[in-house]
Amino acid sequence: MRKIIVPVGYMGSGSSAITDLIREFAGVNNEFGTMEYVFLHCPDGVFDLEDKLLIGNNALRADEALHSFLNRMHELYNKKFWWVGDYEKKIGPKFYERSQAFVQELVNYETPLYWYMQERVNFSMFLKLLLRKIIKLITFNKVLLDKPLRYRPMYLSYPTDLEFYQKARNYVRDCLNMFDSENDILLDQLLLPHNLFRIDNYFDDNLKVIVVDRDPRDIFLSNKYIWKVDNEPVPYSCNVEEFCDQFKRIRQMEKPASSKKILRIHFEDLIYKYDDTLKTIIKFLGYEKVQHINKRKYFIPEESIKNTQLFKNKKYAKEAKYIAENLKEYLYKFPEK
Repeated sequence: MRKIIVPVGYMGSGSSAITDLIREFAGVNNEFGTMEYVFLHCPDGVFDLEDKLLIGNNALRADEALHSFLNRMHELYNKKFWWVGDYEKKIGPKFYERSQAFVQELVNYETPLYWYMQERVNFSMFLKLLLRKIIKLITFNKVLLDKPLRYRPMYLSYPTDLEFYQKARNYVRDCLNMFDSENDILLDQLLLPHNLFRIDNYFDDNLKVIVVDRDPRDIFLSNKYIWKVDNEPVPYSCNVEEFCDQFKRIRQMEKPASSKKILRIHFEDLIYKYDDTLKTIIKFLGYEKVQHINKRKYFIPEESIKNTQLFKNKKYAKEAKYIAENLKEYLYKFPEK
């Protein structure tokens, strides 16, 4: 059975190291490198649809949820120069068609009624409303054109939990089966740590998620003194006090997830405990040691070690000390030597 391997991180925690490591194994497809596949967890993605239909749903909410989902999937499908998009090429030409079918599977009723989300006026609708008014006046109310709306029809959907997850599971499976490869597939950031509590509702045992954590001192220092200097977008504040508050809040929001589909490691383990961590990953993936045909070709621990213990530099001592005192539960225990 083909595996779906998903490297996952905490914004700058080093999950790309797993992508590089797994690329070294025979029988793994990583055609688009470190592209992040976001259709599950992006705004108006599958997980947003789940929450809207199963938590606080009503007649109006369901319509917004389904149309917002379709709009987002269409954007991901046809925007070729959006770095997270171009799914027509990067997943398959039938991706949007399958997304439309998924919505239709969830729709219980369609109605010609409309509500305020359909009445939001844009320029095209303004012209149609103006024309409608003119025709109404010159015909003395004998001709009344249909009211222009953003979309038709209105969708009503009230699935049970079981109904939604059955349909969503089939949808996700069909989308992933569009990848034209018999090899295992490496999909960077298909999930995020904060939605791993959902995975048993969506995936079979062929899913393998590797979550990479990292010492927050090195995350902060890399953000502020390396990535920002190189004009890379940085995910956290470069103010050390704000960083600690933000980091702690984000981590505390994560729901526990103990699925056997998940392996948790530290970025530092890949370097300081390379052999042992490699054995753990091989066992977790169900691989054989002989499959590791390009060892140290893409992930080179002797190089990556330069990205650790940045906090030992004396010029960062004050900030590193503040993080160590305020995020002590997230620090990595480095070897003494």
